[in-house]
Amino acid sequence: MNEIDPARRFSAEAVRKFDGPADGNTPGGMNDVARQVASQYRRDTMSPIMVSGVLRMVEFGLLLLSGLGVYFHYVGFFNYLAWQYPLSIAASSFLAVVLLDVTDCYQIVALMRPIANFGRVLLVWAGTFALMALTAFVMKMSEDYSRLLFGTWFVIGFVLLFGLRLVMSKLIRRWARDGRMERRAVIVGGGKAAEILIRSVEKQPYNDIRICGIFDDRGDRRSPPIVAGYPKLGTISELIEFARIARIDMLIVSLPLTAESRVLQLLKKLWVLPVDIRLSAHSNALQFRPRAYSYIGSVPMLDIFDKPINDWDSVAKRAFDIVFSLIGIVVFSPVMLATAIAIKLDSKGPVLFHQKRHGFNNEIIEVYKFRSMYTDKADPTAKQTVTKNDPRVTRVGRFIRKTSIDELPQFFNSLLGSLSLVGPRPHAIAAQSHNLLYNEVVDGYFARHKVKPGVTGWAQINGWRGEMDTNEKIRMRTEYDLYYIENWSLLFDLRILFLTPVRLLNTENAY
Repeated sequence: MNEIDPARRFSAEAVRKFDGPADGNTPGGMNDVARQVASQYRRDTMSPIMVSGVLRMVEFGLLLLSGLGVYFHYVGFFNYLAWQYPLSIAASSFLAVVLLDVTDCYQIVALMRPIANFGRVLLVWAGTFALMALTAFVMKMSEDYSRLLFGTWFVIGFVLLFGLRLVMSKLIRRWARDGRMERRAVIVGGGKAAEILIRSVEKQPYNDIRICGIFDDRGDRRSPPIVAGYPKLGTISELIEFARIARIDMLIVSLPLTAESRVLQLLKKLWVLPVDIRLSAHSNALQFRPRAYSYIGSVPMLDIFDKPINDWDSVAKRAFDIVFSLIGIVVFSPVMLATAIAIKLDSKGPVLFHQKRHGFNNEIIEVYKFRSMYTDKADPTAKQTVTKNDPRVTRVGRFIRKTSIDELPQFFNSLLGSLSLVGPRPHAIAAQSHNLLYNEVVDGYFARHKVKPGVTGWAQINGWRGEMDTNEKIRMRTEYDLYYIENWSLLFDLRILFLTPVRLLNTENAY
């Protein structure tokens, strides 16, 4: 961790800023101190889960390659390859990684203390060879194995394992110190309960939690401006903006379960954020079964919401997007080329239309489309929705909108990462229904932005596409989008992707 947390660095200033309710406020609604603290956390961090996951793959590769290297050294690369040796080496390498995982050797605490875990790693590696020897004995293959070969691999493999862990311990400490590998948390609710929670979290050895500040709706009498050295940065409404600027991983609600109505009131506001939400249980008299808790060190937490599509799921989804976007670009390139020529011949202006829309975590992204309107009548803000026989739409535009060909350039958005292939469709930032912004129509509308928006989505293939001319249509689209987020899987994405061309044949609502 950094020697001085950014949140604590602004403590004294925070006291001055909160002396008066209007002092230090910026037009965006968040006070200057909170904005400065949020700016310290704009950079993405490395997830501990991802780090340990990559280490598993690296160690498996090292063990496999070192085993094969020893084998080829003794036998010769071009000599007869006995199948049982490479197979045994691969199986043993995999078994070693599994046993290291089972014995918690991939936990960040263990990786930061390689000397303390020397015996455990040695025991796992020796146990792997013992199981391999037992298997060979049972299968009556033990006489076929070279003791010298496997003895050499045992020594080299362990040196590689332990040497890598020595290197990783230094890297992890450096990443933690530089703020590159940490879980960023905000405490929701102040006062004595928050202070006890912060002290409990901070005294945990090798803790990867960085507390970024405190947010509370209560005044300074009930919730002091500084708690355990951390400033109260604002209200719960300001927390939503803070979490969108900073790369926050977790919100910890420091309120007793007995304050049920207040907890529910907070969660109703906070669930739209793409973060883990935990309810601190360290001071609750009501006890649950141990399985009901997750832990930060030894501090128990009740899991309320989890960030959707996180860690390895996000890697899998990104790989899915890249592969199928490239396929889509190749397959539809003749259609896109013909469309570009038709647009150019039909009306003056550029072939592509760029529009600002809401992306992941409410960030503003630029989405590509084939231009379907006359240039002088285009509406980048989308305040006025396109209706049937809209005079702003060109002849070519009517056809490409009805067939959704105008959306094909968004394969490039997906390839570059601003969109996903499948997800809630991105809406224009000023999109309205009856002079009301969509978020004013639907309670919790911004929860759609907990994941990247998509080129196609669950709502679209269920008929909720095209003109959103009633409040009910906005609500239903949002309901389907939230169902997708809560039930996401790669198979679900594949299902939506392959159903999209079929469902697009229904052009009733596409103008």
